[in-house]
Amino acid sequence: MTSTAPTPTGRLTTPDETPVATADSRATPDPLTLGRRLRHARQQSQRTLTDVADAVGMSPSALSLIETGKREPRLSVLTALAHALGTSVPDLLAAAPPTRRAALEIKLERAQRSEAYESLGLPKVKIGPRLPQEALEALVGMHEAMTAAQADQAATPEHARRANLELRERMRAADNYFGDIERAAAEMLRSINHAGGPISRASVDRLAAHMGFTLVHTSDLPSSTRTVTDLQNQRIYLPQPEAGQHDSRSLALQALAHLVLGHRVPADYAEFLSQRVEINYFAAALLMPEKETVQYLRTAMQDKDIAIEDLRDFFAVSYETAAHRFTNLATKHLGLPVHFMRIAQNGVIFKAYENDGIQFPSDPSGAIEGQRVCRSWTARRVFEQPDLSQAFKAYTDTRSGTYWCTALVDRTPDGLFSVNVGVPYQHVKWFRGRETQHRSVSRCPDPACCTQPPAQLSERWDGQAWPSARVHSHLLAAMPPGVFPGVDDTEVYRFLERHAPTASPID
Repeated sequence: MTSTAPTPTGRLTTPDETPVATADSRATPDPLTLGRRLRHARQQSQRTLTDVADAVGMSPSALSLIETGKREPRLSVLTALAHALGTSVPDLLAAAPPTRRAALEIKLERAQRSEAYESLGLPKVKIGPRLPQEALEALVGMHEAMTAAQADQAATPEHARRANLELRERMRAADNYFGDIERAAAEMLRSINHAGGPISRASVDRLAAHMGFTLVHTSDLPSSTRTVTDLQNQRIYLPQPEAGQHDSRSLALQALAHLVLGHRVPADYAEFLSQRVEINYFAAALLMPEKETVQYLRTAMQDKDIAIEDLRDFFAVSYETAAHRFTNLATKHLGLPVHFMRIAQNGVIFKAYENDGIQFPSDPSGAIEGQRVCRSWTARRVFEQPDLSQAFKAYTDTRSGTYWCTALVDRTPDGLFSVNVGVPYQHVKWFRGRETQHRSVSRCPDPACCTQPPAQLSERWDGQAWPSARVHSHLLAAMPPGVFPGVDDTEVYRFLERHAPTASPID
C-alpha cells in the first residue's frame, strides 16, 4: 500500500510553540521516561518539588504533572529545569530510564493507560515509592505475559487481512493524502535549505545529520531486517547500495521517518502496518516534494501528457514510488480519482488502493490481498507484452465501468511484479497513451471470464489431473512472533554489539 492512513504522532514546529518533540531532539522523547529522569535528577540533588518549581517560575502541581509524564514541557521550560538541577537537556532527553525501578514504573504506567486495560474496568495500582519492587516486578511481568498472549491470539492471517482492510478504508476516506506527513516532510527539507529538484544522496546525509544520526552502509545486516537504527549511538545501518541509489535513499528516509513521526514500539500488527505505511509516505514526500511534484503534474495536465514514467525519470525514483506518489496527490490537487495495484505475475494482489470505484476481487471479509485479478486487466496483460521494459497502456471494460490503465513490469529477486495505475474512462484525456488501441473486456467474477477452463479443455481433462499445489506456509501459520513481525531480536542485538563503538563480544 501507499502511505498513510494514520496521522503521525509527532510533528515539526518551532521550539517556542511546541513540546520537546522536534527534529532537533533527534527523536520524540517519551513523556514518561522524561518525567522519571527529571524526578531522578531532582531527588539526586535533594530538592523538593516546591523548591525546583519556584526556581523556574512554575507551580509544584505543574512540575508534578511533568514528572508523572502527564504533560510535556516546552523546550524553554526543560532548559530552565536542567539548569536548576545542574544537568543538561540531552541528559534529561536520554532514552533510557535512570534506574531499574523507574523502568518498571514506566512499563506499569503504560500498561495501565492502555485501551486493553481500560476495557477491563479494573482499578489502577497507585505507582509510588511505597509500592515494593517485588510487586512492581510481578505486575509488570503479568501485563507483559497478557500482552504476549493477546498478540499470539490476534497475530493470524485473518487479523492481518482485517488490518489491511481497515487501513485501505482510511486511505480511501482521505483520498490517500495526509497533510500532517506532507508538512513534516516539507519542514525537514527546509531544515537543510533544500533548493528544490530531486533529493540527492548528499541531501539524505544532511537530513540524517540534522536529526543527529549518521548513515552507515554495511554488508552484514541481519537477514530479517531492511535497516537497523542504533538509538544509543545515533546510527542508522543500511545495506550496501548494490541494489541501486534509489533503494539506499528510500530506506534511509524510511528509517528517519520513525523518528520524525514519533513512532513508538508497535503494540500489534495493525499498528506495525500503519507505521510501515506512514514511513513509505514520508520517504516519498521527501523524494518527490509536494510543491514541485504538483507543479510538474499540473504542467503535464495542461499539455494532456501525464505519464508515470516521466515522474519516475524527473525525480530519479523507482516506477513504484512514482506511482504511489501520484495516488497521494492526484485526487487532492488534480481532481483525478485513481486506483493502484502491485500484483505478482500469477495475478495475486500484493498492494492496492482505489477511490475511483473499481471493484477489486475480495474474500468474504472484504480483504483483497492474496486475491487474483482478472486475466483481462491491464495489470496482468502487461506480462504478455514482447518488451517488458516499456509501460503498457490499455482500456478494460469491467463490471464497475471502463478504465484506462498504465502498467510496468518490475523485476525483483522474488520474481516479476506489475505496477499499475488507472483512472475511469472520463479522465483519460489528461494522460499520455490515451490513443492506445489495446482493449479488453472483463466479466469477472463470472467464472466463465477467466477462472473456469474452456469447455473443450474441461471435457478432456476433468477428473484426470491431480496438481500438487504450492501453498505458501505463511497462509497456514500465525504471523511471525515478536514486536516487529519476522525480525530475529537476537540477530539484531548481536549485530549492534558488533558495530557499536564500544563493542564487546557476547555469545
